[in-house]
Amino acid sequence: MAAVLRLAKLAVFSTACTHLGSALSLDIQDSKDADAKNRPVTKVITLLKDMQKQLQKEADEDEEIYDKMACWCQTNDREKTQAIKDAEVRIDGLTTKIEELTAGSARLNTEIKNLEKEVAENQDSLDKATAIREKQLAEFNAEEKDLLQSISALKAAITVLSKHHGGSTGFLQMPKTHMLGVAAMLQNELSKHASLLQGVLTPNERRAAAAFLQAPGDYFDAAPTFKQSYAPQSGEIFGILRQMLETFESNLSASQKEELANQQAYGELKAAKEDEIKAGQAQIDSKTGELADTDEKNAQAKVDVDDTKASLSADEQFLSMLKEKCSMADKEWEERQKTRQLEMEAVSQALAVLSGDDAHDLFTRTFNPSFLQSSSSSDASKDFRASASQVLAAVAAKYSNPKLGALAYQVKLDAFTRVKKAIDDMVAQLLKEKDDEIKHKDFCTDEFHQNQLQTEKKDREEQDLTATIEDLSMKIEGLAKAIEELKGEIAEMQVQLKRAGEDRELQNKEFQSTVADQRETQKLLTSALQFLKDFYHKKTAFIQKQEPVGPPPPAGFETYKNNAGSGGVIQLIQQIISDAKAMEAEAIRSEEDAQKAYEDFVKDTNASIEAKSKDIVEKSEVKARAEGELVETKEAKEAVILELEQLSNYNAQLHQSCDFVLKNFDLRQTARDEEVEALRQAKAILSGAKFEEFLQKA
Repeated sequence: MAAVLRLAKLAVFSTACTHLGSALSLDIQDSKDADAKNRPVTKVITLLKDMQKQLQKEADEDEEIYDKMACWCQTNDREKTQAIKDAEVRIDGLTTKIEELTAGSARLNTEIKNLEKEVAENQDSLDKATAIREKQLAEFNAEEKDLLQSISALKAAITVLSKHHGGSTGFLQMPKTHMLGVAAMLQNELSKHASLLQGVLTPNERRAAAAFLQAPGDYFDAAPTFKQSYAPQSGEIFGILRQMLETFESNLSASQKEELANQQAYGELKAAKEDEIKAGQAQIDSKTGELADTDEKNAQAKVDVDDTKASLSADEQFLSMLKEKCSMADKEWEERQKTRQLEMEAVSQALAVLSGDDAHDLFTRTFNPSFLQSSSSSDASKDFRASASQVLAAVAAKYSNPKLGALAYQVKLDAFTRVKKAIDDMVAQLLKEKDDEIKHKDFCTDEFHQNQLQTEKKDREEQDLTATIEDLSMKIEGLAKAIEELKGEIAEMQVQLKRAGEDRELQNKEFQSTVADQRETQKLLTSALQFLKDFYHKKTAFIQKQEPVGPPPPAGFETYKNNAGSGGVIQLIQQIISDAKAMEAEAIRSEEDAQKAYEDFVKDTNASIEAKSKDIVEKSEVKARAEGELVETKEAKEAVILELEQLSNYNAQLHQSCDFVLKNFDLRQTARDEEVEALRQAKAILSGAKFEEFLQKA
């Protein structure tokens, strides 16, 4: 723009000089009192031809400048118009994308919350099922233990009764301790398992059992006595015990089958719930990652929309400025073309007038020395013109100004009113150029200062943004690493939880087997012990018989003695039974401890998994926000870099426009002042001032 302004100024200056030359030529043609020879006219013609060439050269230069300006206008108009269309299309697309990403983000948040709720419900269901299963197992163990004890007691009682019910020993009286033990056992079992025996025993059987419990001795006396309330019914009691034994064994078998079914159902439920929890957690992780990507893309799209809108606004402003500037350039070009054409026509016409044969003959006759008349007034005029021409020529030679040289020569020819007016116009033009150049210098100084301040500010912003990008990158990397570690820990805890469940099932199966083996061992040993005790501890009733009259019988058997090792065998069996019971109790305590440890482990592990899952969600949210900030910061840095490039380009334009002015400002101002002073002196001399006064001032 500065170059165009400078060219315009030079064109105005050239036009003024041309008008001055044309005015001088017309004055020379119209002047009747000119004191010149044929040679000065020839020089005027030569000067006009040079001016004609100069005008053509300036026209060519203006055309070249206009062509460049027109090319610049067309290229930038086309590019910016297309850029504006592309930006509008891009903004529409990004707006649609933002709406889709926002809806997708909301959908993912809802799905993640639903999945977390579903996982929590599945975990809660699994915990409740585990608690129910533990309660069932405890109830089964207690019931099984109770039934096994009852069955063992009933078998022992049946074994005792079987020895007194029928057979060769049926008439032997049962030991009182055995009778009382059977009665106590029966009463205990009827009381303890009343609900189980409901509907199993008939009313007659219950009355018989009640009668037995009231008077257990009546059922096993050898003959009725006055203490008996009714006839012995030992066979009925024996049947009741067997029926109770069958009921207990049937109930135990059903309980064991039910326990196996419950255990299998719990295992299937647990496996299904763990699979559902694992699948739900995998979906949560997947959707959390997808949510982070969606939020990042959404943030990036919003930044792109803002950047595109800013770019669109800048392009629209530039296009508006471009159209205005190019329109002004077109108008200026038309005016300059029209003015120069008129100027060239005037010069051509003046040259045609002065170069014609008639004019040549006229000038030859007019400037012939034989026809010249000398006068004091013409001599004085010649002196004034010579002095003014000398002043202008000196300044023209000092600053190599061809237009001032031409003006000095023309002043030497005559001192007409048009010359003075031309001098005034040139002085006004020079003063205007001086003011414009001062304004341009001030503009350049301010712009350089503002450009430097803005560049330093943007440099600091770039450094701050670079540091922020590094911090955010390190933060995101740390969060990603922490999230991966947490996921790995959760996966490992889930594996350990599954292994612990499998180990607990194996331990429980081993416990069931161990307890069953110990109880079966106790059962067998108790049965064997009872047989031995029944034989070795019973008191044999000896019946005093009347010896027959006659000779005595021969010697009979020796007195039957118990086997000497029977006592040790019985004690050893009792010790083994005690050891088996102790092992059973220890196994039960170990099972209870293992179950409690497993429950604590499951509870602690689930709590840790829940805490780590929440930590993953929180860290994922922080990571997503940090990634969004990173994208925004990178975009801001790119914008700052772009602004720095624009500032650098503008600085280069300022240097191109201002360096010459700033470097040569003082010299150009001084030269212009001297040119103005020379013009004023020339005008003063033409107006009657003495040349010597100006020489003395100089």
